Amino acid sequence: MKRKLMTWLAAGLMAVGGAAHAADAPKDPEVFRIGAILAMSGKADWYGKVMSQGILQAVEEINAKGGIDGIKLEAVIEDHKSGVAKEGVAAMNRLMNLYNVQVVLTSFSPPTLAIAPIADEKGILLLNGGGVSTALVGASKYLFHNRSLASDLGRAAAARANDQGLKKMAQLAWKTDAGESVIAGVEPYWKNLGGTIVATEFMDVGAPNIDTQAAKIRASNPDWVALWLFSPDPGLAIKRVREFGMKVPIIGIEYTDDIAKGAGKFIEGYEYTSDYFTPSAGWSKSFSDGYQQRYGAAPEFYAANYYEAVYVAAEAIRRARAKGGDYYKGDKLAAEIRANPVFDSVYGDTMTYQDNGVATKPVALFKVEDGKPVFQKYVKAQ
Repeated sequence: MKRKLMTWLAAGLMAVGGAAHAADAPKDPEVFRIGAILAMSGKADWYGKVMSQGILQAVEEINAKGGIDGIKLEAVIEDHKSGVAKEGVAAMNRLMNLYNVQVVLTSFSPPTLAIAPIADEKGILLLNGGGVSTALVGASKYLFHNRSLASDLGRAAAARANDQGLKKMAQLAWKTDAGESVIAGVEPYWKNLGGTIVATEFMDVGAPNIDTQAAKIRASNPDWVALWLFSPDPGLAIKRVREFGMKVPIIGIEYTDDIAKGAGKFIEGYEYTSDYFTPSAGWSKSFSDGYQQRYGAAPEFYAANYYEAVYVAAEAIRRARAKGGDYYKGDKLAAEIRANPVFDSVYGDTMTYQDNGVATKPVALFKVEDGKPVFQKYVKAQ
């Protein structure tokens, strides 16, 4: 009996201790520093420019409204030099050691995959709004995505081709993990639809000459050409496919002004699937208006995704802080996202992070008409 009494007393003390711990005052930092590792230099610095602009706008807005429960937010932006993995690792170490960040907004697949083990070891929350490789799924238990992955976009492009009755696909992909992950995601889906693959060609990022690949694709006599490439390379690919005399549909997974510039007159009729940001009303319109005022240009989805990700981080911090104690830890912020995966979305309404960390969003099909991308319809990515 005495032993049972001691056990009950011990259990009671533990319960009291737990309650006291839950009621602890929050241990606040002087400022919430959020890190970002972006392409601020190199061939793909356009991405870093628009992503950082979205981040800085969100930080400015949040601080103008009093910060997070009265504590200011600060963005520390580092450079992975257009996707260099070792630069990403160096940036991650600087963010942790110099700024004690607990949240990092990451981009591009190679640097994100390189820092994922560090995030697991140190308990850092990672939010990706730009990297598209399927390999990112599950790379870290603290990694979340508010962008559709490339394989999702590729399958949506294949679904579009199937809807048109096309059967023979030739594909041109980046010779990187991002390009190869699209192929891995699309090929079984396309074959299940009854399609065949008549050519698979690769190009290096930023390659100035792809005539050999274009010639092989032409020789395969495809019904359509799939471009698993990212800005600016689809521009050159579209141009050379047309200049080699191929008139079949070309369907890709990205469009930017740089792509249109590279393709020139041949951009007409190009179709692509993409995340789609269009301002309608409410938060999406206020974001768009603010972006226009700050930067003199309309925001596209990369800016929207990183803008949105800052708000996701802020909400996770707010939820964790409400529980008190030593709350400002990346692993605790990640736990808050998993506990309640529904967040407001700048695209409208809400988005929900799935168990694999990828947020559910619609995939849009566009077609370039009269030199402008025109929304056609939403396509379900299987």
